[in-house]
Amino acid sequence: MVRKQATFAMAALFWAFLPAAWPATPDQACMDCHGKDGASTEFDVPVIGGLSDQYLTDAMAAYRDKKRACVETKYRAGDTKRPKTTMCAVAAKLSADDTMKVVKDLSGEPFVKARQKFDAAKAATGKKIHGTQCEKCHSEGGGSADDDAGILAGQWMPYLKQTLADMMGGKRPNPEKMKVKTDPLKPDDVEALLHYYASQQ
Repeated sequence: MVRKQATFAMAALFWAFLPAAWPATPDQACMDCHGKDGASTEFDVPVIGGLSDQYLTDAMAAYRDKKRACVETKYRAGDTKRPKTTMCAVAAKLSADDTMKVVKDLSGEPFVKARQKFDAAKAATGKKIHGTQCEKCHSEGGGSADDDAGILAGQWMPYLKQTLADMMGGKRPNPEKMKVKTDPLKPDDVEALLHYYASQQ
């Protein structure tokens, strides 16, 4: 009996600390934060299912090389078993083969647009700004994965807001061709763009 109790205690200890090492599969490492098939339901965690191979590969490389801010992950509400980590740590733990598998799996999923509130008037203004400033690289209203520039249409608004702030503030690489488009934007312009992307559901 004592031996059984000891065995059970050891097993419980093992499962308690297993997440600190690594989830069972590379895909699980993504789903813990980004949701099933990369369809995030958390407003500050991006939807990543359906993004292009190239975009996902570049993003993982940027986190691995710490060229993007090492944002601390936020696990699902009520999940107290998994310790907090960062995207840089997650990317660094993945082998090249694992990264390729994750990229292939996620890019093959549909992009599930976030259901969120938006201001229709701001969205209408944002549509015009997108047409002059963003459409060349983010075609189809920001909804095409084929641009290899991420998908903006239907992405979570708070996440996009933080991402734009990081890029415009120098905390995240901002390619020169995008910088010349974002530098002239005023806060109201950015807000309008965010509502336009949020309106596409």
